[in-house]
Amino acid sequence: MHDLVSRIRRLAPSCGPVRLVGVDGHAGSGKSTFAGRLADGLGGAPVLRLDDIASHEELFGWTGRLSSQVIDPLGRGEQVSYTPYDWRARAFGPPRPLPPAPVVVVEGVGAGRRALRPYLALLLWMDLPAETSWSRGRARDGEEQRRFWDGWVGAERRHFADDPSRPFADFLVREFGKGYEVLPGPVGAADPNRLLTHGDGPSAVC
Repeated sequence: MHDLVSRIRRLAPSCGPVRLVGVDGHAGSGKSTFAGRLADGLGGAPVLRLDDIASHEELFGWTGRLSSQVIDPLGRGEQVSYTPYDWRARAFGPPRPLPPAPVVVVEGVGAGRRALRPYLALLLWMDLPAETSWSRGRARDGEEQRRFWDGWVGAERRHFADDPSRPFADFLVREFGKGYEVLPGPVGAADPNRLLTHGDGPSAVC
């Protein structure tokens, strides 16, 4: 992750004193795993998982809650405390702090949505096709979550049709063996200096 981490650390703050880095992609595309590895590379950067902000009733209608609980206090340089959603209990749990840090990784479907993009220092898109991602997600979650996935797929299709993230990604992230290939996204492709070239893959590997 060395090159990507170095680039992120050089970015200007995007939300108060914090650099918010979005990791978006289809459900099942590997966002959580990649975000965790990126956070480790950043020395243990906090990860805000949008699964904790969304709920059964608001799969994508959570921007107001995200703003009031996370974005607004971060922008003021204040301590953040948000109420994570428990998907089994179908209720919001007790407040959870988001530790202050120079970089916070925001991971989840919709991390690059238009309401959040003005506060992002960088947007990464997990570049795995939708159907492949959903198949992986269904296999991961098993029969217990089958009915949820049946409803989720339609909701995600509607979300990205109305509010796509990939066209605004600075970089595309693809699984490459045991690592990742990081390529210029639709936004980053306009700047040849944004290509990450360090690594032993065909383009960029971290």
